[in-house]
Amino acid sequence: MINTTDRYALAAQEDRCAPRTRLSIPGQLRASGGRPFRTVVHDLSISGFSAAAINRMHIGQLCWLTLPGLESLQAEVVWWDNSVVGCAFAELLSPIVHDNILARYTGGTVYRPLA
Repeated sequence: MINTTDRYALAAQEDRCAPRTRLSIPGQLRASGGRPFRTVVHDLSISGFSAAAINRMHIGQLCWLTLPGLESLQAEVVWWDNSVVGCAFAELLSPIVHDNILARYTGGTVYRPLA
């Protein structure tokens, strides 16, 4: 039998609206009503991210992610587990912004197939 956490992890991989890219980006994360803290973003997509979060964050809590050279991005906590938080952006990232971030932090150009 699969426990709730494992079911979510499996569903989260299967039901993503956009592919996630593993990377390591330094940034700041601020929970609603809290002070900003340094974090490292572990993966990123146009719809969300996961990042280090030493302090407990709660599902549904609003937060703001600030990456170098970008304005703060509003998101909502979807899960928190062992000091890692998963969040969904309030508004999808522009594919151009997303690709520029990936190119900067993965060291290469991101190519998208033509539709």
